[in-house]
This record gives sequence, structure tokens and C-alpha cells, in this order.
Amino acid sequence: MLSTIKMNRINELARKSKTVGLTEAERIEQQQLRKEYIETFRDEFRKQLDSIQFVDEEPADDKNIH
Repeated sequence: MLSTIKMNRINELARKSKTVGLTEAERIEQQQLRKEYIETFRDEFRKQLDSIQFVDEEPADDKNIH
């Protein structure tokens, strides 16, 4: 999970870009923070997907016997 400080900074830069605009340094910082956010999101989502276990009520071999 991305730190609260970084999330707050992402939101601060987004608000500023909509109102007065960003400097070149702020635009670069925003891109880097967004990239880090996306990478963190993907990693966490991948961990969730990897932890999913599928459970059948009936064993696969018994399904076609009926």
C-alpha cells in the first residue's frame, strides 16, 4: 500500500493541475507518483488473485457419472 503522505501528494498535485497548473518539476513528480501507485496496486491485486482458491462441491470425476 502506498503511504498516506504519497497519496495526499498525488491528490494535491491533481487538484493543483486542475486549478492553476503544474510546473515541469511537479508534472514529473506526479508521473512518478502515479507510476508507483499503479505498480503498488497491481502487486496488491496480484497477491489477492494468487490467494484465491477454487472449491468444487463435487469432485470433477463425479460430474459426468449421473
